[in-house]
Amino acid sequence: MTQLFNASEYLLDRRIAAGDGARVALTGPAGDLSYAELHDRVRRTAAGLRAAGVQPEQRIVMVMADSPQFVVVYLAAMRVGAIPVPVSTMLRSDGIAELLRDSRARFLAVTSEFAAAAESAVAAAPELAGVLADIPLSASTRPVHLVSPGGRPPQTPPVYLLDELAGAAPDDSVYDTSADSPAFWLYTSGTTGTPKGAMHRHGSVEVVCETYGKQVLGIRPEDRCLSAAKAFFAYGLGNSVLFPMSVGAASVLLPSPSRPDVIAETAAKHGATLFFGGPTFFANMLRAGLAPDALGGVRLAASAGEALPAALYQRWTSHFGIDIIDGIGMTEMLHIFLSNAPGAVKPGTTGVPVPGYDLKLVDEDTGAEVLEAGHAGTLFVRGSSTATGYWARYDASRLVYQGEWLRTGDTYVRDADGYYECLGRTGDMIKASGIWVSPMEVEARLLSHPAVAQAVVVAARDADSLEKPVAYVVLAPGAAVTEAELIEHCREALPSFKRPRAVVFTDGFPTTATGKIRRVELRTMAANVLRPGSPPASGLASPTPTPTAAEAP
Repeated sequence: MTQLFNASEYLLDRRIAAGDGARVALTGPAGDLSYAELHDRVRRTAAGLRAAGVQPEQRIVMVMADSPQFVVVYLAAMRVGAIPVPVSTMLRSDGIAELLRDSRARFLAVTSEFAAAAESAVAAAPELAGVLADIPLSASTRPVHLVSPGGRPPQTPPVYLLDELAGAAPDDSVYDTSADSPAFWLYTSGTTGTPKGAMHRHGSVEVVCETYGKQVLGIRPEDRCLSAAKAFFAYGLGNSVLFPMSVGAASVLLPSPSRPDVIAETAAKHGATLFFGGPTFFANMLRAGLAPDALGGVRLAASAGEALPAALYQRWTSHFGIDIIDGIGMTEMLHIFLSNAPGAVKPGTTGVPVPGYDLKLVDEDTGAEVLEAGHAGTLFVRGSSTATGYWARYDASRLVYQGEWLRTGDTYVRDADGYYECLGRTGDMIKASGIWVSPMEVEARLLSHPAVAQAVVVAARDADSLEKPVAYVVLAPGAAVTEAELIEHCREALPSFKRPRAVVFTDGFPTTATGKIRRVELRTMAANVLRPGSPPASGLASPTPTPTAAEAP
């Protein structure tokens, strides 16, 4: 007989049973919410969802700020057997509509910040049966009172107010799910740019909490977690919801966009002890001129999303006095599976396998496993948090999900101590002078120059149509350096075929909705930099383009 398991019960009901009801579960601009209050609100909202007609395994697309409402809807949906689908809050209405149609969502949950975009998306999603919102979407739409599942609402699709849902009589029943039942989806673009819904099981929540959360991060009940990555992103979902709730810790929720000054103020005000960011955000914090004690009582920082350069790690730890454990995770794996650990950080590497996960490197040309240290290969991972596949993406699923193993698309090398170093995305490697060049190696050299705050190296073709490295550089505040000086700096430590043939200075980099640098766009912009008659190198016109549905994590 299948053993019942529901992620909502694992995260919330266990806390009540353990006597943690009085502990703070959520804090932030909206105030404090205890575990007992959260438990009550989730049970009531679950009853409200049932009354609104939400059925098991129906998708609920969530366009919601990091807020108590987000956590309540996410947990209540899983409690009734429905499938919450958090998506990027940076999407335009057409991007939201695209994901509503792709997921065949029956309900859309939205907070007021995104009401305008959501209202336009609703009109383009004919399968939608209802909207869950904290306010009416506009003056032309009026909220409806709950009707029985068989009743007919007065408008299509009806808008149900979240406060009214939370006012329903509490329902202690939990839909009969198992660890293998579908729990939630997270959209990722990966390397193809096409949005794909990674389908996660209820059991995956427990896996990431018991492995990375407890055995690597070392999260404890007295911690307060603050994440620069938003909860619609797999990384942010673990940081702000899964990990803290698994041990009875508190989550510091920040509804507004993450900015260095806001993060620092929030960390100090709400007593954050664990901070989660990414290399680009850490670099921005250093450029913001924050005081060394700006993060208050933060005891540890975690990094993911892209590899953390050793030079950036050294600058951060030297300035703030807070260690960073860098790791790699994927939406398809739910969270981090390869990481440095507190007290065992090797700067410039992504660490060692998280307990419970197996890794291997595979030669792309031969398909053979790379066993020797120091030899590069494509990284594959095996673990129990792997998504079951992509929704309605057969070919993409076959490419990435290969038996027990998942192909990450990243090129790595393992050293003699078992630490893994990222050489870049497999498609980002540069073939210069017939030899493969890791962009990250060249970037690391550029970052070792005191005038350089950030650097990205991409391939561009020269007058002979041969690939050569080109560097895009953001200078440190008040710093000055010439293109020739940086190329000479690289020449001193790198073979000639690895040095950049040009350096483009810019104020910032284009990023995805989840903060990763959009290297594809930089490659496009660098296409003619090395060709005769090309315009002089100049900064980017728009460091942060508006993301599309394809960038939703």
